Amino acid sequence: MQESPGAMGVDGSYTSNVPAFLTKLWTLVEDPDTNHLICWSATGTSFHVFDQGRFAKEVLPKYFKHNNMASFVRQLNMYGFRKVVNIEQSGLVKPERDDTEFQHLYFLQGHEHMLEHIKRKVSIVKSEETKVRQEDLSKLLYEVQLLRTQQDNMEMQMQDMKQQNEVLWREVVSLRQNHTQQQKVMNKLIQFLFSQMQSNTPSTVGLKRKLPLMLDDGSPSPPSSKFSHNHPMEPMHESFYIQSVRNHQNHLTLDQLETTKTI
Repeated sequence: MQESPGAMGVDGSYTSNVPAFLTKLWTLVEDPDTNHLICWSATGTSFHVFDQGRFAKEVLPKYFKHNNMASFVRQLNMYGFRKVVNIEQSGLVKPERDDTEFQHLYFLQGHEHMLEHIKRKVSIVKSEETKVRQEDLSKLLYEVQLLRTQQDNMEMQMQDMKQQNEVLWREVVSLRQNHTQQQKVMNKLIQFLFSQMQSNTPSTVGLKRKLPLMLDDGSPSPPSSKFSHNHPMEPMHESFYIQSVRNHQNHLTLDQLETTKTI
């Protein structure tokens, strides 16, 4: 049970720095009506609790709103009170009745102002648990920060990959367009060559058929394939041949000359 600080002292003074539990405990020990159950020791440096059963049943509810002796002792321990064990040279002295003695360095009879020096203990286990929780919390925060950093890096990488992907797609589209244009040019070129071949085929055949007719002009020797187109030389050959024949064979008749020409 935790009381709020600040309470009224025995003399009516307001002790703002003293917890309510200590103020109530001081009032309880000072009350002469409860000396048969709780009172100061002879030296005034400690107090006795007699008959814990009756004390818990008759006194505690008036001051602490409970009748649990264990809770009362636990509160004393939290503020640094400890049990006093009487030790003599012969050993432990067994009390004649139920008597439990408690003391504290600053809980002294006639020195109420010393109560403000009594501080509540902080549980070591609780401190260790709090320390562990803080360490866990710090570790968790570090891991969260690390995950956030990794997530930011992944988002940046994904953004870069997205941009690179867009660039690649634009290049692919450009290459497709170039390929389509080149394909159109190739198709037009093929169509042009094919049309030229079709248009040139009849003239070539006609030239092959016309060439023997042009070469067949009645000359005595077959024309050479290389110089078959050199027709102006043939009349000179014919006139020279005819003149020679006329000079050496004047006796030949015109019919014979024609026959020789034909040959």
